[in-house]
Amino acid sequence: MIKKMVIALTVMLVIGCKNENKPSATATSKEIAKFSPEVEESAVIYEVNIRQYSPEGTFNAFTKDIPQLKELGVKIIWVMPIFPISQTKRKATGGKFASEMPQDEQHKFLGSYYAVSDFKKVNPEFGTIEDFRNLVKTAHDNGIYVILDWVPNHTGWDHTWIKEHPEYYTKNKKGEIIDPINPETGKSWGWSDVADLNYDNKELRKEMTSDMLHWIKNENIDGFRCDVAGNVPLDFWQQAIPQLRREKNIFMLAEAWEPELLKEGLFDMAYGWEAHHTMNKITQGKETVKNWDAYIEKINKDYESNDILMNFVDNHDENSWNGTIKGRLGKGEEAMTALSYVMPGMPLIYSGNEYGLNYSLKFFEKDSIPKTKGKDWELRAKLGKLKAENPALNGGKNKAKYSRIKTDDETNILAFIREKNSKKVVYIANFSSKPINSKVAIKGDFTNYMTGKPMSLKDNEVITLQPFQYFILNN
Repeated sequence: MIKKMVIALTVMLVIGCKNENKPSATATSKEIAKFSPEVEESAVIYEVNIRQYSPEGTFNAFTKDIPQLKELGVKIIWVMPIFPISQTKRKATGGKFASEMPQDEQHKFLGSYYAVSDFKKVNPEFGTIEDFRNLVKTAHDNGIYVILDWVPNHTGWDHTWIKEHPEYYTKNKKGEIIDPINPETGKSWGWSDVADLNYDNKELRKEMTSDMLHWIKNENIDGFRCDVAGNVPLDFWQQAIPQLRREKNIFMLAEAWEPELLKEGLFDMAYGWEAHHTMNKITQGKETVKNWDAYIEKINKDYESNDILMNFVDNHDENSWNGTIKGRLGKGEEAMTALSYVMPGMPLIYSGNEYGLNYSLKFFEKDSIPKTKGKDWELRAKLGKLKAENPALNGGKNKAKYSRIKTDDETNILAFIREKNSKKVVYIANFSSKPINSKVAIKGDFTNYMTGKPMSLKDNEVITLQPFQYFILNN
């Protein structure tokens, strides 16, 4: 008996020693670091249109490409809405409903991602919830955070709330649920495929917050891009966002410009709409560098120093409804793309930009982006590397300083310097369609970042710049 006990104890000790040497599950898993303000300083954000990213239009087709996004400096992926789309009043190309189109064509009109029928499910068009989980895991394994496009202002017409909680919706005098109204005109925005939510209802607020928490708790996402966030009452965000942040360190992007949305720890970043429009107008000859200077002066007045704006030359709305980058920016495309990286803020890449997308993607039908790497990929990879590695381009809550450099042509030549921790990046560009010789009030020995060649400047030296030519100089 004693002999048996000794043998048993020996076996237990051997097993125990073996288990002791095994690494724990937590030691081997690649858990991404908690999101922090430091990430925002050097991040590039990438907007993915799952439907149009690939011929398959699936989570899996995008997921396999996530590792290479690191080459572009991407640290945050914004996934356009992944929820099931309402079939009732499903939109078709041309402003009509799919039901109004010829019977044999109705199947190709897939509707708008922003007409959500269920906030807790995924659109089977894109794959399964397991596929989405793999997308998030792959991003995290590559040090990239994932934020989900959220639609808090409205739902599709066959969302379960329409029947179960009609009190959640805005109604007209006849008691009928209506589509969203423009508060400035009192008329419909024209978003006829969605029903407007009424945030006077306290239960709606609880339900909406609960649905958002579902994706943080159960699907491990890292935040939200909130559609038309400025149309939702500010006090809803003041109630909801602190609850979300108690669950996890998250990143919140508002599709809005209102400075109050960035206060009190609410949203981390808002849209730089005015910068976008100014860049378009300058390249089209409708405005000049003086308008750019006025814009910088305005944001310094309207926003606090730790507010972050997203810089973009393109996004899903601009591409589908207002034309391509090349169509809007013409010969100024590269200079303005570079500007979106070197100015204060966070640059955005919309899926397809990295491959030179030069057509407007269909919004309600299946389409696909090009997938051949070329100069557009190389440009964004180079700019993303500078953004990631040089603190002079920090654009978050502790952003690098922006100082205008004087020239003798303040109408056409934009020159400024970004500085932080003894690092400097200089941007000089000719924002006109003619060659210009201009004196620039800066001196020093620099490297032309885009070519890698040294470039020395004497104070007020005359620089020749071809139409829309630009320099990025660093020390």
